[in-house]
Amino acid sequence: MLSGTIMMADGTSFPHSVLTIIISLSLHTGMVGLMGTATLTKKRMGYTNTKLHGMIAWAGLMSSYAGFYVIYQNKNTMGKDHYTTLHSKAGLAVLVGSTMLGMAGGVFLHPDFGIDKQNGLIRTGHKFASRGMLGLAWLATLSGLQTLIGEDDVKGLLFFAAPLVLAAPFTLL
Repeated sequence: MLSGTIMMADGTSFPHSVLTIIISLSLHTGMVGLMGTATLTKKRMGYTNTKLHGMIAWAGLMSSYAGFYVIYQNKNTMGKDHYTTLHSKAGLAVLVGSTMLGMAGGVFLHPDFGIDKQNGLIRTGHKFASRGMLGLAWLATLSGLQTLIGEDDVKGLLFFAAPLVLAAPFTLL
């Protein structure tokens, strides 16, 4: 299931399972876990929760960029092509989309200096676009698990996907 090694730029290698855990903690937990937590924090409303929402969301995004960097460098080291799977394309779309949403949220909706923080249309657009990004992040995670586990191991995929499915109602409502 998680065999093989991953070569690093300096010539060292890591078991695939170890790097998978590291990447999962940074990239996937960053996108789905911290972004979902940011969503739950924002639902409580108020000045402090709005600021905390932004900080948690940006921490998740920075964590995701760290995981992206590791994956990108590993592909370069191994001489493999980039962006060839649904997982990689969805993940890249999430990184770009979440960055744009974070910048728009900071510029327009920041509670201290947002230039249009009371605009209901911008707030609603930010809310639903962010939910779309979370959905796309789940797609990227599930398609990555499917690639890792294999298309035939449906039970394994369901086992690893269960936390995402259980978290969905709390972050998307």
